[in-house]
Amino acid sequence: MKLNRIFPGLLLALLTAPAAQAQVTVDLAKITCKQLILLKTNPDYVALWLSGYYNAKRDNTVVDVQRFKDFAAKVKRECLYGNQGTVMETVEKLIGSAK
Repeated sequence: MKLNRIFPGLLLALLTAPAAQAQVTVDLAKITCKQLILLKTNPDYVALWLSGYYNAKRDNTVVDVQRFKDFAAKVKRECLYGNQGTVMETVEKLIGSAK
């Protein structure tokens, strides 16, 4: 008899409880190329953040989308083919070679 009263309350509590979401935080100054490849999140998010970071350092508010896509592909390719440094070191190396 008590079970008939408890069960609807328990069911309502379970249905209204918010779903738990895993939160991932990454220190982009320390993330290595290997970690970028193995990261369970989309590497494009990392590329977007890095683009904003480096464009802000240069006080640049205009982003060429095609150039961004090409550069993000270069970073991913550089990381994929054996670069053991950090992602930021790879970006800085590629920026330096583009000058």
